[in-house]
Parts: sequence; C-alpha cells; structure tokens
Amino acid sequence: MDYSLPDSVRRQIIAMQKGEITEHYVYLNIAKRVKNPKNRAILKQIGADELSHYNLWTEFLGVTAKPTYWKIIWYGIINFLLGYTFTLKIMERGEKRAQINYIEICNYVADAERIAHDEDIHEKELIDLLDEERLNYVGSMVLGLNDALVELTGALAGLTFAITDTRLISLSGLITGIAASFSMAASQYLSAKADGRKDALKSSVYTGIAYIITVTILIMPYLLIQNNRFLALGIMLASVVIIIFGFNYYISVAKNLNFRKRFFQMIVISLGVASLSFLIGTVVKMVLGINI
Repeated sequence: MDYSLPDSVRRQIIAMQKGEITEHYVYLNIAKRVKNPKNRAILKQIGADELSHYNLWTEFLGVTAKPTYWKIIWYGIINFLLGYTFTLKIMERGEKRAQINYIEICNYVADAERIAHDEDIHEKELIDLLDEERLNYVGSMVLGLNDALVELTGALAGLTFAITDTRLISLSGLITGIAASFSMAASQYLSAKADGRKDALKSSVYTGIAYIITVTILIMPYLLIQNNRFLALGIMLASVVIIIFGFNYYISVAKNLNFRKRFFQMIVISLGVASLSFLIGTVVKMVLGINI
C-alpha cells in the first residue's frame, strides 16, 4: 500500500473500489434475468469491465473491499419493477454525481485515465446498445396513459359536480373507463395493423394495460371515500399529478428525454380538461335541475 497518497485521493480510490465491485454484481444479477442473448452479453461485458477496474484498485491499494449489499438489493428491486434500462441509467447518474477527481488521481495512478474513459465512453456506448422490449412500446403506453388521464379526469370531474353519490360516480367512471380501455386497445391494434406492424397485438396490449391501470388508480378514491366526493376528487387530481410525474420521470431517464417539458405538457392538458369538465358539470346540473 502506498502511504504517500494524500488522504483525499485515497478516500476517492477506496470509494471507487467499493463502487466497482458493487456494480459488478449488479450487472451480473441483471444479466441473469435478461432473456435476450445480445443484451445479456452486453451486461456481462460491462460487469467484467467493472471487475477489471476493481482488481486494478485492489492491486494498487493492497486490500480487498466488500460490495455494498443494500445497493445490490435495491437495484435488483428497481430492475424487477422498472426494467434494466431505467436501472442502469439511474446507476449512471449516480456515478456522475460521485465526487471523483480523475485528474488528481492520475498523478498517482497511471491507469486512472483509462478507467475514466471506460466509465464515460465505453459503458455509455454499451448501455445505448441495449434493446429492452417495454421501451419499444413507449408510444403505446403514452397513448393509453394520456388518453385515460384526459378522458377519465374530465369525466370524473364533471360527474363529481353533477352527482352527489360517490358510488354512482365511481360506477359511472368505472364503466366508462373499462369500455374506453377496450376501445383504445382495439383502435391501437387496428392502427398498427393498418401500418403493417407485426407487433400490432402486443402494442394494443400495452395500450390497454396502461389505460386500465390508470383507470383503477383514478377510480380508487371514489370507492374508498364514499362520504365526501370533493375529497375524493382532490385525491384523484393529486393522483393524476403523481402518475404524470412518475411516468415522465421514468421515460426521461430511460430514453434521455426532457422531463420538464413533457411533464408540464401532460399536466396542462389533463388538469385543463378537468377544469373545463368542472364547469360543464356545474352548468348541466343547473340547467337540467338534476340532483342525484
């Protein structure tokens, strides 16, 4: 071990050593769950690179390091829920936030520049080669999600002002939502089929699933809170914001898109339709004199 190293440099190298062995296991664990041979090979290659970096730091320091087990578990959970592309992009962002001064380290470790190049260029190129199926159907998911948000948010908002019984609101919204989800899935299938796409059925399934999940989340407040329809409406609108935030964050990370622009576009459209529906529901109730 080189005791002439400044403490600041040693701490950075120890952090990198621990990070490399941790990410080695993360990549290998993700690779085990990947069916596509090409993607599995890429992930194993990145994992091997991480192990190579770890061995270099271990040789330099003269001591081994244990991986951070909670990170391995945490990234495994994210991978299971949100897919490996999102997981790897989150890991990549974590590396960028790490305060590692490679220029300073290069004064003491000749191979530090090569490792920095691998981290910045090689791994990014490999990650960009990954082809995750669910990301190929983002357009279908956006179609189902956005249509459900706009249509059902407006419908529920209008029904909330027109009907006093939350059970009737939830029943009406549920019937509307389920019928619309099948309609949207069928439309997506016919559209994709007309374009000559071989994955028309799978595309329609992604659209329908995104629609039904959104409908379920939006209807839930009315099913759980039956004595205060305006509280249910408030929770439903909060759910809309959370859904839009979560989905756009996922897409922005996984596909390197502008989060802020997409988020505010969907917020303005969904809440704008809801506001207009408030007005329509109130006017209809007053004009028709219906009080249910």
